[in-house]
Amino acid sequence: MRFVTSLFAAAPFVATNAFSPQTSHTRHQVGSSSDKRSPPPSIARPSSPPRWTGSRGAAGPLSVSFSSPSTKVPPGVHSSEVCPSSVTSPNGSANAWEVHKFGGASLADAGLYRTVGDLLLRESAGRPVDPVESSDGDAGHSGHSGPIPTMAIVSARGGMTDELVAVVDSALEDMAGAESALSRALDGQLSILKDLAPPEITGEIEARMRSDAADILSVVQSLRMIRSVPPSVMEVVTGFGEIWSAQTLYAYLKHRGVKVAWLDARDVLIVKSDSNAGLGEKGSSSSTGGVVPLWVETAKRMEEWWNKEGRREGINVLADDGSSVGDLAGQAPIVIGTGFVATSSEGVPTTLKRSGSDYSATIFAKLVGGGRVTMWKNTDGVYTADPRRVPEAFSIGSLKYDEAMELAYFGAQVLHPSAMVPCIDSNIPVYVRNIFNPSFKGTVIQGRCSSLGETMEGKVVNWRSNTGIVPIKGITSVDGVSLVTLEGASVIGGAEVAERFMGAMADASIDVLMVTQASSESSITVVVPENQGLSALNALKSTFELELSRSNVNSISVSEESMAIVAIVGEGMAMQSGVSATFMSSLAKANVNIRVIAQGSSERQVAVVVSNQDASRALRAAHMAFTLSQTMVSVAVLGGTGKIGSALIRQIDSQRQNLKDKLNF
Repeated sequence: MRFVTSLFAAAPFVATNAFSPQTSHTRHQVGSSSDKRSPPPSIARPSSPPRWTGSRGAAGPLSVSFSSPSTKVPPGVHSSEVCPSSVTSPNGSANAWEVHKFGGASLADAGLYRTVGDLLLRESAGRPVDPVESSDGDAGHSGHSGPIPTMAIVSARGGMTDELVAVVDSALEDMAGAESALSRALDGQLSILKDLAPPEITGEIEARMRSDAADILSVVQSLRMIRSVPPSVMEVVTGFGEIWSAQTLYAYLKHRGVKVAWLDARDVLIVKSDSNAGLGEKGSSSSTGGVVPLWVETAKRMEEWWNKEGRREGINVLADDGSSVGDLAGQAPIVIGTGFVATSSEGVPTTLKRSGSDYSATIFAKLVGGGRVTMWKNTDGVYTADPRRVPEAFSIGSLKYDEAMELAYFGAQVLHPSAMVPCIDSNIPVYVRNIFNPSFKGTVIQGRCSSLGETMEGKVVNWRSNTGIVPIKGITSVDGVSLVTLEGASVIGGAEVAERFMGAMADASIDVLMVTQASSESSITVVVPENQGLSALNALKSTFELELSRSNVNSISVSEESMAIVAIVGEGMAMQSGVSATFMSSLAKANVNIRVIAQGSSERQVAVVVSNQDASRALRAAHMAFTLSQTMVSVAVLGGTGKIGSALIRQIDSQRQNLKDKLNF
């Protein structure tokens, strides 16, 4: 049996907590490739002196280059959407800002806050850089990058958002219960705060937190009168989790004696949103889609914050005229910012919706001309499949932005598609790394896939002809979905049926995950979250009520059995024959029945719908079909003490090296 070491290494192609449970339909994460190439260098950004450019995993130095300063704004980004050089090159730094995002699972207790703080200090101190070869072939500059301006975007303490949601919900019926829930939430945060720093640092912060809690109580007391929870109230209250968390990490770093400031994103980040007010669905890959930053106003406010609060905290040591007003003593500035929260264009506190801290990180990275964004999780990057269901899964080395968005849509908690946009605009690489294993380089996400037009210019080849290269990057799933089907509407006409069908879904706010249509019968099947199945069914029955009564439509139904989407994703699938055949064949061999099939026009993904109980078997079968990587087969020889058995063992032993070289045994 052959041991393949580079699953999904073909196309030069995230997870938050990669495999955290969801509240409705569970979306499972996939990962990345075992590509061992160094991550691409970070983009240039305005600076005064020459500077080192480059990026690395925490394991050590990667290739960098010594470049001349650049003041160019990345293509597609207006100069007014990025802060001026006084912010993007803080204190004349030769290094770009690096933004680190930490989720609630990384901030669950005092020990983890210390882990995060110490990690930031190491990252801010800089890293070794490799020698750069000059044009005449001689080794060029080498040494150390020097201090790196560092910004951390933090989520609320683990579980805090749910605790604050409980405060609001309790206030409708039991004000005493709401007060008790708020006290528990506050006391939990204060306990961590006091464990991290002495009273001379925590005193002022504790006073602010208690004042915040009093404000929360005043807000929720009015809910019993109106007997409902306005979405804006929920957003205001839950946002305090991030505000308290940022101040807690700030206190620890202050205690460590470093120059640090904390940033309340409500003072800087101005956004506009669609009508979908509220927190959004927990874990949804589309919950931040309606929020868009107002870049010009936000960049202006960020500059004002840097000049005022940055100087007050001693991290901005340059006056407006460029003269020095302080000394960082060889340190780089560190800013602790709040994720999730923002302010609307009307001046009302709002949020970037559930899991929106990823979006906060990429927004601020674009604003400050960041060289990279690192999403710190509790897994070694993005995986080829959910390792809880596919033990053979492993970390992917690199992904393209488009691949990561496809994976996110089909269940992998890589990054929210919305969160990708600021990094795509500025070509900022996104790293997914393990906070508990920082020496592992993790997964880097950068670059765009080829367009459909560019792909079609190539020649079709069978993917198996490219020895050692696999066309897909990951296999993922969305559990808990339903099939909603309209059958036999040929009398009406296909175009009208499709228009009215999808209009009914939109009017009922149904999240349509996949669509298939049989033109001969004018039949349509859509895949929706299981908890929206009945709503979708009722919406269609209402829309086609007259046609059902006249038998112009045979039936409208929703699947009784719980279903799951299983999808393969990868840029290398385009113009490669045999990929779908391999996928379908693997499911057939595993005795998995396929109910629905769909392929994107970009040829970057193929998705099928199977029974929910078959999903794990389908994932493992597909994973095995495209690679035998990290699969061990043990062969036992029985009766090896006889003449024949002994002779066989001697022959195997004599061929040990040949078996290793040719078959990877």
